[in-house]
Amino acid sequence: MTGPEGGAPALRMTVFVGENDMWRHRPVYSEIVHRAHEAGLAGASAFRGCEGFGGSSLVHTARLLSLSEDLPMAVVVVDTEERVRAFLPLLDDLLGDGLVVLDPCEAVRYDGGERAR
Repeated sequence: MTGPEGGAPALRMTVFVGENDMWRHRPVYSEIVHRAHEAGLAGASAFRGCEGFGGSSLVHTARLLSLSEDLPMAVVVVDTEERVRAFLPLLDDLLGDGLVVLDPCEAVRYDGGERAR
């Protein structure tokens, strides 16, 4: 990836699901990361939220006195727009109540503490 100042246009896909959402005995967030890896995407990371709500309007929280354990999860993937959009159909069977957000961004890669050129 190259571009002005070492960055390149990219697309960031963020998939929001629940921590307890399952697909064939595996968490949906984990399945998304593994599918992204198998598809050869540049990278994917899953992040656990400490509090949030979605379409159900039910607030899920990690606060000590809360009984909620179904915390929000966000899976973030960044790659070229073409590769991210080609990956979207691979999520169709996973996302019953999920939300996918696409944002244009600039990818700047660092390797060994120095910016790649």
